[in-house]
Amino acid sequence: FYTRSYAPFNIHHELDNNYIDLNVVDLKFQGEVKWRFKRRLEVTALGAMKYTLSSLEHHIKDESNQAMAYRAMPDAIVRENNPYLYKDPDNLAEPKISVLPQGGIYKRTDNIVVGYDFRATATWDQDFNNIHTVKLYGGMEVNASDRQSVPFTGWGRQYSMGDVVNYAYEVFKQSKEGGSSYYDVTTSRARSSAFFAFGAYSYLNKYTFNGTVRYEGTNKLGKARSARWLPTWNVAGAWNIHEENFFKESATASILTHAKVKASYSLTGDRGPSFVTNSQAVIRSSLIWRPQADQQETQLYISSLENSELTYEKKHELNIGVDLGFLNNRVNLSMDWYRRDNFDLIGEISTMGVGGSIDKYANNAAMRSDGFEATLSTKNIKHPDFTWNTDFIFSYTHAEITVLNSRKRVLDFVSNTGFGKVGYPHRALFSIPFMGLNREGVPTFLDQDDEVSISGIYFQEREKIDFLKYEGPSEPTIFGSLGNVFTYKGVRLNMFITYSFGNKVRLDRVFRAVYSDLDAMPKVFKNRWMLPGDEAYTNIPAIISKRQYTGNSKITNVAYGYNAYNYSDRRIADGGFIRMKEISLAYNLPGKWMTKAGFKSVSMKLQGTNLFLLYADSKLNGHDPEFFHSGGVSAPLSKQFTFTLRFGI
Repeated sequence: FYTRSYAPFNIHHELDNNYIDLNVVDLKFQGEVKWRFKRRLEVTALGAMKYTLSSLEHHIKDESNQAMAYRAMPDAIVRENNPYLYKDPDNLAEPKISVLPQGGIYKRTDNIVVGYDFRATATWDQDFNNIHTVKLYGGMEVNASDRQSVPFTGWGRQYSMGDVVNYAYEVFKQSKEGGSSYYDVTTSRARSSAFFAFGAYSYLNKYTFNGTVRYEGTNKLGKARSARWLPTWNVAGAWNIHEENFFKESATASILTHAKVKASYSLTGDRGPSFVTNSQAVIRSSLIWRPQADQQETQLYISSLENSELTYEKKHELNIGVDLGFLNNRVNLSMDWYRRDNFDLIGEISTMGVGGSIDKYANNAAMRSDGFEATLSTKNIKHPDFTWNTDFIFSYTHAEITVLNSRKRVLDFVSNTGFGKVGYPHRALFSIPFMGLNREGVPTFLDQDDEVSISGIYFQEREKIDFLKYEGPSEPTIFGSLGNVFTYKGVRLNMFITYSFGNKVRLDRVFRAVYSDLDAMPKVFKNRWMLPGDEAYTNIPAIISKRQYTGNSKITNVAYGYNAYNYSDRRIADGGFIRMKEISLAYNLPGKWMTKAGFKSVSMKLQGTNLFLLYADSKLNGHDPEFFHSGGVSAPLSKQFTFTLRFGI
C-alpha cells in the first residue's frame, strides 16, 4: 500500500473493491409475410421490434481508495487540504466534514433503446427464352428508434453491511450548490423513411445493366424539405467477355478462361456524424450556480443554433473494374479503380457570433479521393491429398480536401488524430518544428513568427499555421492481407497476415517540466541531455532543476516548451505494421472411426488470433500501432487461443 488522495492504495486491493459490471439484454421480434402471384410477382411485408437494455454498474466499495478518500482526515492539516471533504458555505467557521462517513458509492447508468422497423417490397422477374432476363424490385421502409439514458449515483451503500444505505444529507446539499445532480435523463428520437426501386436487365448472360433509385428522409437533418429529403441513384453495367463466341474460339482461351469488365456511377448520401443535432435550435436546461443551495434557479440556454439547411453528406463515385481467371480459374485476379467526390461534408464552421454561438455544425467541406483495389486468389497445388491456396488483397487510397470553411487552432492540427486542411488528406498530422536543445538541455522550436524560441508557440493561434510541418495522414493509405491455406487429407492449416502502411502516429506525451515520484519514465529518458555539450548528440530534453523551472533570465515559461516538445516532429513514428493475425490448425477425424462411435463427423480446431507483429517502427517501443491512441483507449486486442471440438450426429 501507498498513500494516494490521503488514503491507502494498492492496485490488487483496489481491483477487488472498485470495479464495473456490464449487463445487456437484447430482444428482437420479427415477422415476415410473403405472397406470390403467378410465380413471377412476389410481395413481402416485414415488421420488427427491437428492445435493448444495457446497464453499467460501478461498485465503489467501503474499503476502496476512492471511498476512503471521502473520509480521510487523520489530522487538521489533511482535513483542511483534502479536496474530497465538504466545507459548508453556511457554516464557514466549522471544519470540513465528510459527505460519505459510511459505506461506498454505487453508480449506475441504464441505456434503453426501443426500435421499430417496417418494410414492404415487391419483386418481379421474367426470363424470355433464355435471351432476355428482367428483374424489377421496389418498396418502402420506415424506421423509428427511441433512446433513453439514465445515469444515477447512490451514496452511502454499505457493501459490508448487507447493502444497507446510510447516507449523509450534506451530499445532496453539496451537489446542489455545485450545480450537479445525482441522476439525469437524456432522451433522443430518430425517425426515417425511404422509397426505393431497382431494375436489372441481362442479354444472353453477356451484357448486364442495372440501376437503383432511392428517396429517403430523416428527422436528424434540417427541417427544410430540400435538406431533409435526398434522392440518390446508381447505374452499373458489366460485360462477360468469356461468353462471347470470339473469346471461346480464341487461342488464348486455354490460358485466359474468364474475363469480365464492369463499371458503375452513383450518387449516395450519409446522415453524417451522430452527434450533430442542430437541424433545429437545441435548447437545454441547467442549474444556475449560486453560493447557497436555496437560491438556485433553473435556466434555459441555447446549446447550438438552428441550421434548417443542414443536409446529407453526399458522394459521387465512379468505379471501373475487371475480373480475370487464368488456367481454368486456378488463378483469379480482380482489380477495381474508383474516384470519389465527397461534398456537403458536415463539420464545425465559424460564424460572426450572431445568436450567441461562434461555432456551429454545417455542410462546410468537400473532398476528392481515388484508389485502387486488387485481389489475387491462386490454387497453387491441387492434389487429392494435398492442396495449397493463397489469397492476397491490396488496397491503396489517396484523399485530398478541396473545400473547408473552418478556422482551427494550432492545437487541433498537432493533435493525435490530426485535422483537415485544404490540399491535404483527411486527418492530416502536423508537428511543431523542433530546432534542437539549448545549452541547458531545454528544447527550442520555430514558432509562428518564424523565430526560434522556447515558449513562443501559441497553441490557440488560428491565422499563422503555415509554420507547422506536415508529417502525413493519420489514417493508412495502403492496407490488405495475405492468407495461405494448406490441407493434407483431414488436416487444415490456415495462416493469415494483415498489413497497413502510409500513416503516421504521435508518440505518448511523456515530457513535462516537472515530474513526481508517481511518474513512470519510458526508457527513452536514458538518452536524455545530462551535461553541457550533450545537445550535439541527443534530442531528448533534460530533467530540469527547480531553479530552471521557477525562474531564470535565459529561460521563461519553460513548461510551455516541454509541452510543445510532445507535439514536435521528434515525437512522430511510422504507423505501418505487418501482423500475424491468425494461425489455425484443424483436423477432421476419419469417417470410419466416426461410424463406429455413432457420429457422422467429429472435428477439432486450435486457433490463435492477434499473435504477434512481424514489423513495426522501433520508435513505438512496443506499442501496438494499430491501436495507438485509438479513440482515447490505447489497449490493443489481446492474444486469443481457442480450442473447438465439434460433433455431428
